[in-house]
Amino acid sequence: MLTLIKRNYFLLTSIFLIFYFAFNLVSGERGLFSYNDKKDLLSNLKKEELLLTNKIKDLDHKNSLLSTNLDLDYVEILIRERFLFGKKDETIYIIKKDDK
Repeated sequence: MLTLIKRNYFLLTSIFLIFYFAFNLVSGERGLFSYNDKKDLLSNLKKEELLLTNKIKDLDHKNSLLSTNLDLDYVEILIRERFLFGKKDETIYIIKKDDK
């Protein structure tokens, strides 16, 4: 048995190395599965970044309407939405959404 191992030492070492590198190629922190998970995470983070950037732009726009040149139309919209005020002889209807 020992002579058989000595004769096929190069073959056994080669097979071991092939299995070792194949296993590490597929699994592990730097493997193929981890790469796909990180790629998905990156795409999700890019979508979230885009969403937050758009939200920041919207808030900056609303802030500029209230700070530099006061936009009376926007102020009226805010008063109507937040405080449920209306003009004279105006009827306001409140529609509640069913959250189930």
